[in-house]
Amino acid sequence: MKSERIAAIVGVAESDLGLVPGKNVLQLQAQAAKAALDDAGFTKDDVDALFTAGNWAWAPNLMLGEYLGIKPKFTDGTNIGGSSFESHVGHALAGIRAGLFDVALITYGSTQRSNPARGAAVPFAPLTEQYERSFGLPMTVGAYALAAMRHMHQFGTTSEQLAEIAVATRKWAMKNEKAMMREPIEIEDVLKSRMIAEPLHLLDCCLVTDGGGAVVVASARAAARAKKRPVWILGHGETHTHNSIANMPDLTMTGARESGRRAFEMAGVTHDEINVAEIYDSFTITVLLTLEALGFCKPGEGGAFVSGQRTAPGGAFPMNTNGGGLSYTHPGMYGIFLLIEAARQLRGESGERQVPDAKLALVNGTGGVLSSTSTVILGRD
Repeated sequence: MKSERIAAIVGVAESDLGLVPGKNVLQLQAQAAKAALDDAGFTKDDVDALFTAGNWAWAPNLMLGEYLGIKPKFTDGTNIGGSSFESHVGHALAGIRAGLFDVALITYGSTQRSNPARGAAVPFAPLTEQYERSFGLPMTVGAYALAAMRHMHQFGTTSEQLAEIAVATRKWAMKNEKAMMREPIEIEDVLKSRMIAEPLHLLDCCLVTDGGGAVVVASARAAARAKKRPVWILGHGETHTHNSIANMPDLTMTGARESGRRAFEMAGVTHDEINVAEIYDSFTITVLLTLEALGFCKPGEGGAFVSGQRTAPGGAFPMNTNGGGLSYTHPGMYGIFLLIEAARQLRGESGERQVPDAKLALVNGTGGVLSSTSTVILGRD
């Protein structure tokens, strides 16, 4: 590998997940942050950089810092949707490389399931989505349905192929005691589940849950005193291509083509070397498009790539090994949970769902309506 060992993930944790009516957003983040710092063997006094994202406050970094009792010398509130946290990891790497700080805490929390206001209108949506919401396109599922329908028209992709992703992901969830949905499903179950926005069925769509997560990133110097094996940040790339789905340059190609290329180049590894992939799965079509954009298969070949339960336990391409946003949890912006699972896989801590001898992991977050992507490649010594 070409990438230098500059910074590593040294601690990860979730908060309570699922339906958590007894905790607010700050409490969920604090619970996850404390557990992640304990996982690293650090305390809040070690943290000198604070990263968070969310729509729960006008200045979430300020509220979170005050609540946790952290006065950072570096702060980052980048919010590009579900891929924000992969970007935070890349920004933390850059900040550590520049000598700006040593220990970064990245957090997220949401009460979108228990909070009845979660369906409130997005500010300024009429300005940026004037030809979508106002004419009845259900958001965000409608945008992803447009992409799925276009992919089917252009390449012949089928609903059965999309269902392969949901079924494989559920098989991983069955091995994760923290997963919300653990009952087995078959392809026929996906196809028989009610249509949400054609061609996407209920089981093609992610969960709606409460929950929080946290990741601790440390410089090589600080990582040397961590409790756990460091998971090195080897490569990172990010981009955003549009806001509204009407302005997506190509409904069948996401920005992961660019963010993935940069991450692979920075890490100095190839696709064949990746042992486990954690791919944002807001919908089954999100995964299919991302695999193609990242270059694991050619455009239009995603359906064939995932067929035959290739991404399920025992398959040739282990993917979304915690059960993903489709079956494990999805508190609105899921990207931080991709990082948590990738770190656990590389540390050999995933129990029954552990991928044997996992050394390299690719994590790709997606935000908005296929709008932003951020790719991280992680590795262990």
